[in-house]
Amino acid sequence: MSSSPVSPDRRYLVLVAAFLGWMFDGMEMGIFPLVARPALLEMQAATGVVDPGYIGRWMGTITALFLLGAACGGLVFGWLGDRIGRVRAMSLAILSYSLFTGAAYFAQTPQQLGGLRFLAALGMGGEWSLGVALVMEVWPEKHRPWLAGVIGAAANVGFALIGVLGIFFSVTQDSWRWVMLVGAAPALLTFVIRLFVPESERWIQATARAGSSPVREMLAPGLLMKTVLATVFASVALIGSWGSVQWLPLWADQMAGAGAPQAKAYTQTLTAFGAILGCLAGSWLGGRLGRRPAYFGLCLASLLSCAWLFRFIDTYGTLFLLASFVVGTATAAFYGWLPLYLPELFPTRVRATAQGVAFNTGRIFAAAAAVQMGALMRVFDGSYARAGAIITLVYLIGMAVIWLAPETRGRPLPE
Repeated sequence: MSSSPVSPDRRYLVLVAAFLGWMFDGMEMGIFPLVARPALLEMQAATGVVDPGYIGRWMGTITALFLLGAACGGLVFGWLGDRIGRVRAMSLAILSYSLFTGAAYFAQTPQQLGGLRFLAALGMGGEWSLGVALVMEVWPEKHRPWLAGVIGAAANVGFALIGVLGIFFSVTQDSWRWVMLVGAAPALLTFVIRLFVPESERWIQATARAGSSPVREMLAPGLLMKTVLATVFASVALIGSWGSVQWLPLWADQMAGAGAPQAKAYTQTLTAFGAILGCLAGSWLGGRLGRRPAYFGLCLASLLSCAWLFRFIDTYGTLFLLASFVVGTATAAFYGWLPLYLPELFPTRVRATAQGVAFNTGRIFAAAAAVQMGALMRVFDGSYARAGAIITLVYLIGMAVIWLAPETRGRPLPE
């Protein structure tokens, strides 16, 4: 099947729904780096305990809980997408991450904040694989590269929006809770999706022909190696992002000090704008150069830009912000490449589950990297730079493993 019978107008409706779902997902992800330090400082003050490692330890722990929740959500909601349809499962995922993010307004301890981030992440982890599967199945094949770039950029548009909010709204120990309430707004999107967004005809026809046993099939010999490789490719990107780059706003806040509370917001905003550019570039390169050469190039660019930032810059200022933009561009380009490549590896009846498992198993490894980042910071006396320089060596793995994967450029989606 080379194209979908869905009308052009309804195809755009699918794209807009997936874009907004992933954009709000990115906004939810961007909320925590912005509020983490003020929130944890408030919670530490409430305990009356002086502990220099408190912020780094809980930042790593809560980030790990978030990533584990996303991994679980990717499996659960991906499986639901292959069982009950992309549209219904995507609506449930968006509703889940919206309500639990908003509920963090009431958190009083790091344990409560971490638990709510875990629950919110269930929906965030599911939304990615569902949105990607729906768009790629509804739109004709020739549009896949630019669609992948648009979907990848969507999360970073949300990440940038929350950063802009932080520039105009000073996020402090007294105000961070109001930012969490903003995260409940996407719940309204679920009603629009359920009423107006069409289901994937590819999924309807595939499940009618063969039924659906997605977990068993993706772990069968014919797809197991592709599942493993997809997991490695996602893991490299996610470890680099969540193990180091997501910590840049905290690093900026540490270097700038209390006199510049907007430092973290400027850093996050510039990183996000770079990421938007990177996602568009990543999918474009995948379409022009081929999937494997593009991934190799993205790993090399990420490795070099992170080495520049973490090894040669040690003060907050213009050069740091420029480097954050460049690093954001390079390391986020994978999120334009992944929605292009992963759907091309798996047949329709297991696509949402397989993508969800691959992408979100990567989040489990990224969770371990986030905890390791906190541990490395303790070893290096609170140095974000020295810890980040070690974590980002992960891109060397991607540069080697990509050549074991099939090249799918120019091929139709597997049925």
